[in-house]
Amino acid sequence: MEKKQKKVSYKKAKNTSGVIREETELNYCVSHQTQIFPTHHKLIIGNCMSMEEIQSESVHLMVTSPPYFNAPFDYKGIFKDYGQYLGVLTKAAKEIFRVLQQGRIAVLNIDDMLVNGEKFPIVADATRIFLEAGFRYRDRIIWKKPDGYIRISRRSGVMLQNPYPMYFYPDNLLESIIIFQKGRFDYKSIPQNVREKSKVNIKEFSDRKWYMTLWEMTNVMPCAVLEKDIAAFPEELPYRAIKLFSYKGETVLDPFAGSGTTMKVARDIGRNSIGIELKEKLIPIIKKKLGFEGQMHLHNKSDTFEVVIRKEKYAHIG
Repeated sequence: MEKKQKKVSYKKAKNTSGVIREETELNYCVSHQTQIFPTHHKLIIGNCMSMEEIQSESVHLMVTSPPYFNAPFDYKGIFKDYGQYLGVLTKAAKEIFRVLQQGRIAVLNIDDMLVNGEKFPIVADATRIFLEAGFRYRDRIIWKKPDGYIRISRRSGVMLQNPYPMYFYPDNLLESIIIFQKGRFDYKSIPQNVREKSKVNIKEFSDRKWYMTLWEMTNVMPCAVLEKDIAAFPEELPYRAIKLFSYKGETVLDPFAGSGTTMKVARDIGRNSIGIELKEKLIPIIKKKLGFEGQMHLHNKSDTFEVVIRKEKYAHIG
């Protein structure tokens, strides 16, 4: 049965098929005399176990951070058990593999989770899931949060209250960034002019130590205005991934879009984006974060924003 979709608009315009879609344009001022190409940003409201709106091998990079499993601060209660959580990851991984172009990269920010005294091996299970979906394991980077983060974590407080053996739970300042690849990349497939426009700033690469497998980045506090009830990752994470693994004008996918951080960064640095998100109430937050609410941003005024709302967006989670 064909799924029905609802599309909403700020400036409505029918396309050739008669479907109304949402596209907004942002007026802005360009301070530098550099040519900026328009980008398109598509937000799909629904679950990412199916990506029927996205053509096979049409995406150049995937960057995402799935919800923490049953964390009270991140999509609380959305998964009934760990098996369901892994089921969502399994179906999403298969779809990610389908939509990514040959040789392209999937970047997964994920980590093990302690729930009611039980530690779940999410990194190991997610790695297995992506390998079984067809990906090659390319690398692992450790994201280190500031030392002050322990004031929020407080796992070690159990030992402080009970200074006896068996009460030890360490504060976790680390998360994993797992990098997968779909086959082999053809480096000769990118035109020279696109290569030059996408060139990585070697000074930035060196000064900020991108070359290491340990990335020190400040995390986003749960109380941030645009991140309520969402454990968003810092912009620096998708910024590095997009710079290192995609070219100008290409398309970046975030199947767990959250507040739209990956989409926002993609727009900032001249990439198209597709985000998939369950919560319809996040549409205005994502729109604001991307700069499609009339903010004076250094963006191309021809950039477009589209929202697709699936009728059955919450059906069959897991």
